[in-house]
Amino acid sequence: MLRLTKKADYGLMALKYLAEHPETPSVSAKDIADTYGIPAQLLAKVLQRLAKVGLLRSHAGMNGGYALSKSARAITAFEVIHAIDGPLFITSCTKGSKSCDLEPNCTVKEPLARVNESIADVLRSITVYDLVDHETAVSRASQLHQLVSLTVPM
Repeated sequence: MLRLTKKADYGLMALKYLAEHPETPSVSAKDIADTYGIPAQLLAKVLQRLAKVGLLRSHAGMNGGYALSKSARAITAFEVIHAIDGPLFITSCTKGSKSCDLEPNCTVKEPLARVNESIADVLRSITVYDLVDHETAVSRASQLHQLVSLTVPM
């Protein structure tokens, strides 16, 4: 089963929260963590990572915290997940690894690579704004579910 890590999930939740509060110039990690009941220290590390790659701006000081660095429509779920977890692979063989003993006889590497790319494409099509716009997010999540449930011919 394909699952997001907790860190990626928390990152998406935090960006969604920030997109829902555009009038607030800066929101603390603690405020976001308290809203969703998630560990504040872990969320702070996730937010620091997202700021480091340029998806968030951090503000120091008394009213410090985080804000989106660009429009919620311009930040994709793929960018967030990639920033936190690195490249998305559903199998280790799609990483270009040459260490698989079955590679000369493997019949699923290419079909699985296509499934992997399809999942990545769907994640690239979902923006943080879509997470706020529930109708669009549900439609795209349905597309992802359909892609993940595909069977790969052997």
